[in-house]
Amino acid sequence: MLAIIGGSGLTRLSTLAVTHRQVIRTPYGEPSAALVFGDLAGHRAVFLARHGHGHTIPPHRVNYRANVWALKQQGASAILAVASVGGIRGSQPGDLVLPHQLIDYTWGRPSTFFDGDDQQVVHVDFTHPYSQRLRELCLQAAADGNIALDDGGVYGAVSGPRLETAAEIDRMDRDGATLVGMTGMPEAALARELGIDYASVCVVVNHAAGRGESHAGVSMAGIADVLESAMDSVRALIEHVVPLVPETPIEIEQHRGALRMGVETK
Repeated sequence: MLAIIGGSGLTRLSTLAVTHRQVIRTPYGEPSAALVFGDLAGHRAVFLARHGHGHTIPPHRVNYRANVWALKQQGASAILAVASVGGIRGSQPGDLVLPHQLIDYTWGRPSTFFDGDDQQVVHVDFTHPYSQRLRELCLQAAADGNIALDDGGVYGAVSGPRLETAAEIDRMDRDGATLVGMTGMPEAALARELGIDYASVCVVVNHAAGRGESHAGVSMAGIADVLESAMDSVRALIEHVVPLVPETPIEIEQHRGALRMGVETK
């Protein structure tokens, strides 16, 4: 079953024929919202609003561990995360981008399931942070639906909720980041720890600070306008992705056995 995590601009999925909602309790607290189960393009799917249904949870206070754990516990085999981002290089407002790499600039967020005193130290391979098989399905879905989706980008994850300075964006550009957003981590790493396929569809809603139309400042009204117009393409893409995702996990990472048994570091 595919899980969709909706970000800014996608607090509900209007194309989902809802069957039921479920409040989940997790060892890590409550998820951002009730999980919404339903039928999408003839297939089961589940939707979670990352910032809450009223968009009241800022990015640094999202309970990422509870969100990912709840989706796994309810049978999600893959997560497609929707996020709004700023474009640093190579993209324009309104573009949909499927990143292939990320850089984590966040701090202070609980970022692992393996941090208890009674657990062995566990490391997971994160060389390629996004599931290549799920990315391929997204690209196939985009081709099937004649939806423009840029293949590849480097997501720079920042803590927020403030936007960045022009100098910070210059630094991220030098680091190789082409997109900047506030929710990409630790979401991607937590999904990897639980063996869930994870990919992100990023909506470029503005030029990053100091770039293009944001040279003198970022327009909040402009971001809202782009989000509203881009969400139709996002919903269409999701509708084409859902039938392609099998009910079982797409890929089983080599670290999965380690996650079951625990890997002790020396």
